[in-house]
Amino acid sequence: MSQDGPEIKALDRVNPSTVIALCLAGAVFGVCMVAATCFCYRRRRAANGKRQGPEQPLAFHSHRRPTAVKSPAGASSHYLKKSPSPTGPGRSPPGMSGHNTPSPTGNMPGALEAGVNSHMDQVSQVNHLPVQKDIVFTTETELQSPNREEVETNEKNTAQSASYLGQLVFKLRYKTDKNALIVSVVRCRDLPAKDPNLGSSDPYVKLQLLPDKQHKVKTRVLRKTRNPVYDEDFTFYGLNFNQLPGITLHFVVLSFDRYSRDDIIGEVFCALNTVDLSQAEKQQTALCREIQPRSLKIKSQGRGELLVSLCWQPAATRLTVVVLKARNLPKMDVTGLADPYVKIYLLYNGQRIAKKKTHVKKRTLSPVFNESFVFDIPANGEGSLEQVSLEFLLLDWDRVTKNEVIGRLDLGGSKCTGSALHHWNEVCNSPRRQIADWHKLRE
Repeated sequence: MSQDGPEIKALDRVNPSTVIALCLAGAVFGVCMVAATCFCYRRRRAANGKRQGPEQPLAFHSHRRPTAVKSPAGASSHYLKKSPSPTGPGRSPPGMSGHNTPSPTGNMPGALEAGVNSHMDQVSQVNHLPVQKDIVFTTETELQSPNREEVETNEKNTAQSASYLGQLVFKLRYKTDKNALIVSVVRCRDLPAKDPNLGSSDPYVKLQLLPDKQHKVKTRVLRKTRNPVYDEDFTFYGLNFNQLPGITLHFVVLSFDRYSRDDIIGEVFCALNTVDLSQAEKQQTALCREIQPRSLKIKSQGRGELLVSLCWQPAATRLTVVVLKARNLPKMDVTGLADPYVKIYLLYNGQRIAKKKTHVKKRTLSPVFNESFVFDIPANGEGSLEQVSLEFLLLDWDRVTKNEVIGRLDLGGSKCTGSALHHWNEVCNSPRRQIADWHKLRE
């Protein structure tokens, strides 16, 4: 070692792996520099081309013909009505776009073609809009109104869809050794939504055997569904095979309501004389029936007449009412009969203060009641019936659903007219006399 500093020795050899690594690193660095230079050059060239090039007009793409969708708010001009989305009214599932291309003005697709004039106003503003990619406009020829046949066909389909209440699937089986009829309520399909907020229903099914109305069963309630599956069996014993042709199965489909009366969706009648019962003896027979709306049984046949007798006793301030009979009642059941009874309300100053009712008369259109009722009249110091009136309701009893009003009658009060008014005046002017008269029932 010298006095000037440490001695530097020359390398005898270089490791080949070190040389290869340095070469590869230099090559990668060179490639990255070339790529960065090319990218910057192309970006600059593209920017210069956009600034210097002529403005390109917004072209109409005639090769793509989107389906023109009329707004459902139109009176009768729409010819394509979309079904509501299961995720909510007028909404698409998250992350999905509709089939219609958005309007350049930013409106919703359902209002894009509200009319030819509004569309042409949008087209006139095209030159003031920036060039956008993949925007498709509908030409004037695509906005032609549907012809008369298309409108009539659409209205017919709309009416049919509005009256369609779904289907009921059930099975029948008869066991000869036990004299038992087994009815299986399988499922319902495509029920209407009775809860508009949820777009669903809480359906269940009631079943009874006509004409006796002695057997009544019902399924469980299934929540928030329009296609409930029940698979519930109901066995009716004591039915001879020869009795089956005279029996009709009456199904009523309802939607449960926690806070009010359950909503009636519809009903299904199945007369067993229309079913091959010999097959039901051997194996289970599956049937499918379309649910029908609750029928309005009272049409042009009238509502019948009611015979009542009244007696006013001013000393005891009592009014005796005798419901004698009814006649010419409308057919309320599929059997052509009814199960009538009468409700009587006593009204004082227009308010109901007392109620009476007769017994139910089964399977008749000419019931005989012969039932007497006594009403105590509030003492008004005048000993008259000026502030008193009677309201009669003739109803058809039904074990499964709400009892239906056949007709009504008012005696006394402002609604009393015609023969009813004459009868009431005669009772008021002839105390202690029993006076009877026939009266036609009104709606």
